[in-house]
Amino acid sequence: MDNNYIRWFEDITIEDIALVGGKNASLGEMYRELTSQGVKVPNGFAITADAYHDLLAQPGVSAALHDALDALNPEDVVDLARRGARARDIIYNAPLSGNISSQILLAYTQLKAEYGDTLSLAVRSSATAEDLPTASFAGQQDTYLNISGDDALLDACKHCFASLFTDRAIHYRVDQGFDHFKIALSIGVMKMVRSDIAASGVMFSLDTESGFRDVVFITAAYGLGENVVQGTVEPDEFYVHKPTFNLGHRMVLRRRLGGKKIKMTYSATQAGITTVNIPTPVADQARYCISDTDVLTLADYALKVENHYSQKIGHDRPMDMEWAKDGLDGELYMVQARPETVTSQRAANLLETFHLDGSGELAITGRAVGARIASGKVRIISDVANLSEFQAGEILVADTTSPDWEPVMKIAAAIVTNRGGRTCHAAIIARELGIPAIVGADHATTALHNGELATVSCAEGDIGDVYRGDIPYHVEQTDLAQLARPATEIMINIGNPDLAFKTAQLPNDGVGLARMEFIITQAIKAHPMALLYPERITDPAVREQIIALSHGYKSGADFFIARLTEGVGTLAAAFYPKPVVMRMSDFKSNEYASLLGGKDFEPDEANPMIGFRGASRYAHPAYADGFKLECLAMKRVREEMGLTNVILMLPFVRRVAEADLVLAKMAEFGLKRGDNGLQVYAMCEVPNNVILIDQFASRFDGFSIGSNDLTQLTLGVDRDSEIVAFDYDERDDGVKAMIRMAVEGCSRNSIHSGLCGQAPSDYPEMAEFLVELGIDSISLNPDSVLATTRSILALEAKLGRAPRSQSGDSK
Repeated sequence: MDNNYIRWFEDITIEDIALVGGKNASLGEMYRELTSQGVKVPNGFAITADAYHDLLAQPGVSAALHDALDALNPEDVVDLARRGARARDIIYNAPLSGNISSQILLAYTQLKAEYGDTLSLAVRSSATAEDLPTASFAGQQDTYLNISGDDALLDACKHCFASLFTDRAIHYRVDQGFDHFKIALSIGVMKMVRSDIAASGVMFSLDTESGFRDVVFITAAYGLGENVVQGTVEPDEFYVHKPTFNLGHRMVLRRRLGGKKIKMTYSATQAGITTVNIPTPVADQARYCISDTDVLTLADYALKVENHYSQKIGHDRPMDMEWAKDGLDGELYMVQARPETVTSQRAANLLETFHLDGSGELAITGRAVGARIASGKVRIISDVANLSEFQAGEILVADTTSPDWEPVMKIAAAIVTNRGGRTCHAAIIARELGIPAIVGADHATTALHNGELATVSCAEGDIGDVYRGDIPYHVEQTDLAQLARPATEIMINIGNPDLAFKTAQLPNDGVGLARMEFIITQAIKAHPMALLYPERITDPAVREQIIALSHGYKSGADFFIARLTEGVGTLAAAFYPKPVVMRMSDFKSNEYASLLGGKDFEPDEANPMIGFRGASRYAHPAYADGFKLECLAMKRVREEMGLTNVILMLPFVRRVAEADLVLAKMAEFGLKRGDNGLQVYAMCEVPNNVILIDQFASRFDGFSIGSNDLTQLTLGVDRDSEIVAFDYDERDDGVKAMIRMAVEGCSRNSIHSGLCGQAPSDYPEMAEFLVELGIDSISLNPDSVLATTRSILALEAKLGRAPRSQSGDSK
């Protein structure tokens, strides 16, 4: 009997890679196993690799392929293109047998019986060695979309078979050490998800930059997904926190609006249906292309896919997935899932940190990929035809990249593109190659110049920088498995949510000081009272800016709460379930005035450092409404996001009566100490906090000593004044005496004692002093965590204190 060349998805498992390829095996696995769990996968069938083998078995086909490929020089781009074209012609012109064709068309008829005669198809290549744990083969073969009719389907299948020999696929197999003749091609034929009239994208079950595994990272853009994959559009981005999602808290952790300037849709031509990019309406660019409900549905899909594959292999398996929303039925579908092959393969305990050792003129910025730094000569490539101009070790600068560019990408020092997001082709390949990339830099191809030296830095957060010149840098490597945890808790000072996932990889016991001011300055930019009362703003231009900021939100208050929630939530999620001590806003009046609209709501003070700041603002009529917004955001983080590891901290609490007043105001705004496990700390930075430590201790769950302000007020030195800076020293005996009394007072009252000032980061002897006091925790700047941890371990050994454990259990 003739071979059965068709295998329906419901009859395919992940073990069938040799027969139907990785893509089809995964689709079948999801369709069989996860449809019952609510994960939607479009139905379809695979044309097995046997059909491809039979194609090659026709007289003369295999010999002609060997003749085309055996003498290939993969580094010769011209030779590669010539031989690849010959190989594709050989496969395309080999006729499909009547039996293969008839089986394909019969299955097509059966699929139309399920979905209706108007069904359009996606015809997708699926190589038998693709989607392996260490080699993705992503984008190496072709896909044909919106196919309808018998002839069009058979022609698309022939093109798919031929695409096993695209230039990029040939080169990739050579790089990965795969034999061209030991790989076959299967074809997936499935219901076309009409994302051309909706949205689509890529998602990962980890953060692609840091490797942080407690989030689902989703990208989305209007139209077909090719633009997201290839990086021709800057997509919207979303994060969902896995642990709290699994506990029933359904909230988007963080979102970022992408440009989405174009969308890929279909266009009818004389040759048939093809794809075309059209401008996205301005109104659509300004809003997210999918709803929060969609994001949470996709996160649910991602977790179910990851859990299923992890259970099959007995350990965690982060996944790289593609999804599409159907504009006809409104449903979300999974259209691909494969193991994530880059970030998850990194050595778990090896921490590698890049540091710039100089500065230079900033030429361009964009989305950072890779957390690395590289220098080299700029080479701008405008078209694939010019790839032969590129030299090894140069910085590749282009509008965007595609798989055809990979031969030169692998010899680049870094990559910079005008367009693209963090899941685009350039980003994926850069991670795979271990080089830095900056995508979505908008006008890199005009801002940079051929032949100039430049330094690409992706080591400073989500935003990547290209500097002119060769700026020196160094790389710090730490084997975390060899680093024990001190008895003294080592916490981290942080304010920038962009750095949270990366910083959380340092050995730590949580965050001792999270600075709300950074989030307000960077993500909100406006004074909270100005957002609440724009009519009080005297400058019409500023009023318009305030209104524009909150566009897309119900109100200025909603904008403030949403952005602050996301920033604080990201910090809390990165370190979850470890404690994250979030200090309520501690701007001085002059700093508040510098925010957009702030001048109309702030007093003009001679010495803001000891003026209207900290707790004194919170219950005051001039700011109480703004403080309410802060509290509502913190309530949302803890209760709706489920991030109950957030501890709130009040700064600059001058008097006991003031503490009572502010705690009462917090309770009025929904943050009552003790409810839902809420702990409230206070900064210990006013001498009165130390003098009346026992009274303050009865009102708070812990104290964090702010050595900066405590030094200022103990020594009577304005720390903003350069002329008396010589008198400012945290190591002064008087300051140390105040710190000693504070630590002893906390111990006496059985509440937490910590220190979050600059001193232990700058002066190792201060860290030693604190350890000898028996302080519970020291919170350090990220760049001093490793060195200070080592010195504290050495000191504790002298004091006879045993370390707690190895740091492998730290996030």
